[in-house]
This record gives sequence, structure tokens and C-alpha cells, in this order.
Amino acid sequence: MSKKIIYDTEAIKEILPHRPPFLFVDHVISFTRDKKIETERYLHEDEPFFKGHFPEKPIMPGVLVTDALAQTSGLLWGFSKQAAENETKSAMPPPEIFFLAAANMKYLKPAYPGDTLHLTSFAEKNFGALYTYSVEATVKQKLITKGKLTLVMMKGEI
Repeated sequence: MSKKIIYDTEAIKEILPHRPPFLFVDHVISFTRDKKIETERYLHEDEPFFKGHFPEKPIMPGVLVTDALAQTSGLLWGFSKQAAENETKSAMPPPEIFFLAAANMKYLKPAYPGDTLHLTSFAEKNFGALYTYSVEATVKQKLITKGKLTLVMMKGEI
């Protein structure tokens, strides 16, 4: 059964500043404004990080799984703002999204070349420019990573 793609790579690039090889989301498959988003990322055997991260049995570094989850959370924020602007027909220049902190990240199983990461982010709360998310990554419906992330939305320079 193939999943419906709601937002493709081009739409993702309108929200995120990341580009290959540091764009870790292929497409969005589920989106509920201001609440939840699900994305996917296929792990190609020729990914640059696989060449040096345990080359005899390559795995995706946990920090990159966390970055994929942060990007997924940024997409939840960005597509939610985009939907709100479409409703009000008022476009504001978007702030830049930065990954600020990870808390209680647990790495339960590795991800291998050929796997498809299923990345889910749930919006929790925000305070000013700080937004927190509960996140999880699965492969073949088995939990591999979970935790909490904080993103900050900034205008101008850091």
C-alpha cells in the first residue's frame, strides 16, 4: 500500500533552509495543523554518512535521526503558519527555524541502509519564539528513537 504524499521535496524546501546532503526529509504523509506531522526519509546505501559510520555494518548516526526529527518538527511549524496565512491571506516574511535543544532522546534500535524512517512530531507547547515537540522515529513500525525537541524561531541573525 503506497502512502499519499501531502507535501513533496519542493514544498519542504520552501519551509526548511536545509539542502542535500543535510535535508533528511523526503516528503510529508500526514499533517494536522498545529498538532501533528508525519514524514518519511528513505536511507540510500550511498548516503555519505554510511561510508564512515561503522563501515562494516553501517548505521545512521543517532544525531542525524534527531536532526531529521527536528526538521520534521520545523515542517509542522512552517506548514501550520503557511496554512494560517492562506486562511487570512496575509503573508509575513518567515523567521528562520533553528534546532535549539534535545531532551530525553532515547536511541532504541539503529537505522540501516535501505530502511525508510517514519518520523512523527507532536506539537506540545510554545513560549514566545520557543516551541517544544514530542518526537519519534520508527522503521517498519518499530520504535527506534524518541524524545523531546525544542526549536526557536528567529528573525535576522543569531
